Amino acid sequence: MSRKQVIVIGINGHVGHHIAKAFVAAGWDVTGFGRSNRHPIAGVRFVKGDAEDVAAMRAAIGDIDVVVNALNLPYHQWDKGRKEAQTERVIAAMGKSGKTLLFPGNIYNYAATDRVVTPDMAQHPQTPRGEIRVSVENLYRDAAKRGDMQVLILRAGDFFGPESQGDWFDLVMLSEAKKGKLQLMGTRGIGHAWAYLPDLGRAFEKLAWHRGELGAFENFHFAGTYVTPEQLGDAIVAAVPVPLKVSLFPRWTINAMGLVSPLMRELGKMAYLWEHPMELRDARLDAILGPDFATPFAEAVATTVVPFFAAAKAAA
Repeated sequence: MSRKQVIVIGINGHVGHHIAKAFVAAGWDVTGFGRSNRHPIAGVRFVKGDAEDVAAMRAAIGDIDVVVNALNLPYHQWDKGRKEAQTERVIAAMGKSGKTLLFPGNIYNYAATDRVVTPDMAQHPQTPRGEIRVSVENLYRDAAKRGDMQVLILRAGDFFGPESQGDWFDLVMLSEAKKGKLQLMGTRGIGHAWAYLPDLGRAFEKLAWHRGELGAFENFHFAGTYVTPEQLGDAIVAAVPVPLKVSLFPRWTINAMGLVSPLMRELGKMAYLWEHPMELRDARLDAILGPDFATPFAEAVATTVVPFFAAAKAAA
């Protein structure tokens, strides 16, 4: 019997890389599509191509049944219809094939007043960026309604994990790790949703495995880890081999940098995510994933942060 096939479009990104690794580990035949093979993965067949080229994507997809759209745009370039246009190119590349499309969603679709965020809740985005995410998902919903494809959205919080760059851990919280400093994101006592990337990748594989039991359009919420800054800080301090000076990152500096940086300006508009407790829950997904699915919190944190202190550990 031939192996199940999947293609990850945008394999070089945070989530695409870990999704591909999870599918390889589960025995799938995995193809990665991107402009360069920046982070080669053993067991992945890489196809070079540009996601702006519909024909190139269509050729790479070929007869593969499961497609992961892990593409993203620079954070400050989602506007002016660019995010929707990227989505429409993926939809065009898949055509009326009836294939399964897996897409990473996020919490932007919901309002700051939504405390426990479940898949059945109405989406009332808080910001223009959230409106863009709703618009993108509606494009997929329409494609599924037409019968062109099956769409499975898996929504998650902020990413963290090993081999991950450009996230809150390396850009902010551990940016001064060599100086023994830890700057926590968030508001004291307020929980925040985090997604450990290896677990999230395995969750995508589980959904792909069960796709025949699912509807034409599905929205799942990955609970991940929901912790306060204090809880996250305690786990980091316990994991590393050196003492740390712990403080809260002064988020006002993001707005200050936004005066000259479009990226920082857009990040500043999402401050509500750090100021309000918004917890993702999904009993249906939990049942699919099964008991004891998640990597223990302490282990996930340690695997993520210990490499930042490798030099200090070697010197000890």
